[in-house]
Amino acid sequence: MKVPFFDFAGSLIDIKPEVDSAISQVIDSGRTIMGPQLEAFEREFAAYCNASHAIGVGNGLDALTLVLRAIGVGPGDEVIVPSQTFIATWLAVSHVGATPVPVDIDPVTYSLDAGRLEAAITPQTRVIIPVHLFGHIGDMDKICEIADRHDLFVLEDAAQAHGARYKDRRCGTLGRAAAFSFYPTKNLGALGDGGAITTNDATLARSLRALRNYGSAEKYVHEVIGYNSRLDEMQAAILRVKLKYLDSWNTTRRSLARQYQDKLAGIPGLKLPTQANWAEHVYHLFVVECDDRDGLATSLREQGIDTLVHYPAPPGQQMAYSYLAAEGKYPLGEAAAQRCLSLPMWPQMTTEQLDYTVACIRKSRA
Repeated sequence: MKVPFFDFAGSLIDIKPEVDSAISQVIDSGRTIMGPQLEAFEREFAAYCNASHAIGVGNGLDALTLVLRAIGVGPGDEVIVPSQTFIATWLAVSHVGATPVPVDIDPVTYSLDAGRLEAAITPQTRVIIPVHLFGHIGDMDKICEIADRHDLFVLEDAAQAHGARYKDRRCGTLGRAAAFSFYPTKNLGALGDGGAITTNDATLARSLRALRNYGSAEKYVHEVIGYNSRLDEMQAAILRVKLKYLDSWNTTRRSLARQYQDKLAGIPGLKLPTQANWAEHVYHLFVVECDDRDGLATSLREQGIDTLVHYPAPPGQQMAYSYLAAEGKYPLGEAAAQRCLSLPMWPQMTTEQLDYTVACIRKSRA
């Protein structure tokens, strides 16, 4: 049996007529940028997140960068980031000229460890960016309490957590703003790049709408030096269709995760993901830790199963950040990078595919 890591075509089979209709509506309208589909998606996504505003942008990295730019973060400022995350979290900080300051992760949730946060705060700290890695939200009450005490801005990196809950609230309003990616494999994915920012701050929302559109809130009137980062009408229309199914798909992801948990239990040297009592995990990725991670990945590939490593080197060990000399300073993030393996996971994954994956893992670890 062949088991892809993510079956993109298969993920669209049930909704393809609706997606085709949405695409046709955009073509027939003649509006391809900054039109009614974007306006409608922004309203609907804001309502879904229980936020006052949603601003569609070009991608998740731009979403992070534009928020930092809008609140005036720049050279001389520091932004606290997790030691292990996709590098985009760090790149956004660098793009505005600020300095990323890593804090090690919680080894259970893979989120920024709130217990280590306060020691990293200096007079130059402006922002904390907790990342809801793999679909699990960290201890946001503690993070926000520390941020409030030090007058710091909390920007959620929710790129992997569409629909995830912290206690009784969805991500998107747990900090002062949140950045989302709609990369095609996300829980809510477009058919290309896309992103959005949610916030309850009307002044910030207005600034972001101008920044994404050449610094212009009125055509040919440019208030600030802006960007060209707009979620286009085609992607907005597709996302409107898929948003209706997001909760159902997340429920299916949790069901698949429970099956993995039950059927992989008891394998020596294999650590399964867990869920904190405050969280509702949405399993963008089902990530295990294991001894000889690369050996297991090779064995599964030979048996027709695709896996991925998220992420094989923390940002602080990438050449782009060699000036930070971070190696060895953040052992929990480094350990996760060396041991984590992402197993196949998407809502339309069949029981047969999951059972075959489990059987191959058990065979490989026997």
